[in-house]
Amino acid sequence: MCIHLCTGYYFLYTLHAMNRDELAPRIDALRSRFSEIESSLAAPDAYSNPKEYQRLSRERVRLSSLFTLYEQWTGLLDAIDSNKTLLLHEDDAEFRSVIEQEILQEEADSIQKEQELLLAMIPADPGDERDAIMEIRPGVGGEEAALFASSLFRAYTKYAELRNWKLEVLDQSETELGGLREVVLSLSGPDVFSRLKYESGVHRVQRVPTTEASGRIHTSTVTVSVLPEASETDDVPIRQEDLEISTFRSSGPGGQNVNRTDSAVRIRHIPSGIVTASQQERSQIRNREIALRILKSKLLEQIRREEAERHAASKRAQIGAGDRSERIRTYNFPQNRVTDHRFGVSAHNLPALMEGDFDLILNPLFAEDDKLKLEEFLEGKNL
Repeated sequence: MCIHLCTGYYFLYTLHAMNRDELAPRIDALRSRFSEIESSLAAPDAYSNPKEYQRLSRERVRLSSLFTLYEQWTGLLDAIDSNKTLLLHEDDAEFRSVIEQEILQEEADSIQKEQELLLAMIPADPGDERDAIMEIRPGVGGEEAALFASSLFRAYTKYAELRNWKLEVLDQSETELGGLREVVLSLSGPDVFSRLKYESGVHRVQRVPTTEASGRIHTSTVTVSVLPEASETDDVPIRQEDLEISTFRSSGPGGQNVNRTDSAVRIRHIPSGIVTASQQERSQIRNREIALRILKSKLLEQIRREEAERHAASKRAQIGAGDRSERIRTYNFPQNRVTDHRFGVSAHNLPALMEGDFDLILNPLFAEDDKLKLEEFLEGKNL
């Protein structure tokens, strides 16, 4: 589990600190669970259910990391108690000053470690460790929206390069001026979905378009959707009789045919009404595989969203709802500012962000989200 504190954007937050006696019973219960997991993984038939084996392995790693944090935290508490005892029997002023400085540092470290420990105890989002499928489409604003969709696609591509993720374009359609009608891509690598899941929604841009001769600032929008990618082991039922499959001719900018065969594939899932398509490949078979891959991820997200709506009522859960109609962010080029509206956090280096440094806005967003997680945990909502 990647705790967002590990991103390097640390926050100081006043907690109703939990003492060792409060946490110890919970840690003991988790140690019992750890023993159960190890027994299950060591069983002769452990590999008979690959999906369950992977789930238990991930839980084992998470608990092991949590126990390490707990030992580090209790070690700091022991050091503080030891130094305070030493201070009671020390008369030398210079040595007392050294001990007091050590205590101050250990107390600061213990607060930070406690935050990490409490966050690690909160159940992880099951989708956080998944790869992701991202869709980018222009919204309001005509050609300027299409051009910004292209700019945003380039920025996410740069971000993937910075984080050493693998990026695969599944479908792409361009306008005559180089904008995007749509692009669908797959991103795989460490922490992909956990870092991109809050990107879903409406991204608004305020800038002077290259197509604007008078220098007026235009406002346009781009819609981004991020889905956890379904894996082969996911139980997402897709019956052949529920699919309506059609083919059409792949086209390039302006509708110009790029080949003379009906290689593009469109699939409609009749029960849900979800439609996916792919025209990226020259092979009809390959395009069908891509369209099915996207469809499976969309059905998985639908199941995931319905489950979340049954259990989530908190603000923290709501910011990850991924409603495509929700305006989540504004890119204000004249003021060199990007603002995420869910928590009101801003960054003031748009050129760097558009070159892929999304951590400028994501790290403070995650920090605010982690604050809410801690509040909910201490209030007993996540126990």
